Amino acid sequence: MKRKHFLFTLLLAFLTTFTVDTFGQTKKDTTQSEKIFINKKGEIHDHGWNKIGFITKDDIVKNNQGKTLYFIDAKGNVIAANGKNLGKAKKNGNYSNINGANIITVRDLDAEKCEILDPKGHSLGTVHKNYKLHACAAHCFGLEKKNEKTTKSK
Repeated sequence: MKRKHFLFTLLLAFLTTFTVDTFGQTKKDTTQSEKIFINKKGEIHDHGWNKIGFITKDDIVKNNQGKTLYFIDAKGNVIAANGKNLGKAKKNGNYSNINGANIITVRDLDAEKCEILDPKGHSLGTVHKNYKLHACAAHCFGLEKKNEKTTKSK
C-alpha cells in the first residue's frame, strides 16, 4: 500500500513539473509580433501575413485604408503625408532619421529577400530586393501601430 501511495505521489509530482514547464512559458515574443514583410508585389504584411499596406508605383506607402503614410522623393528623402521630412532612404535599403542616426539596416538573405534590421541587429522582417528602398516601412508601420495603441488607451 505504501508503495502504491509513493508511486502515485511520484507520478503526480512528475506531471505537475511537466505541466508547469510546458504551459508556464507564455511570454509573448514581441519582436515576432511586430515584424513586417514586403513581398515582390509591394504588399506589406504583418507577422500573420495579414495585408496592412502597400507601395504604389509612385513610391507612396499607404496603409490598408488607403491613408498615405509617407513617400520617397527622387533624392531619397522620406516625406510624411503631412510634408514633414522623416529621414533618408538609401538605395542599399539603409534608413537614417533627420539627425543622421541609423534606424534601419538591410542585409541580403538570398537572391530575392533582404532582412530588415534595427540598430541593435534585431530582425524587423523582410523586404523583397525590388523594394529595399522601402525597408523603412517596417519602422513607419511600427510607429503607426504604437500610435494606435496609445490613442486607444486614452
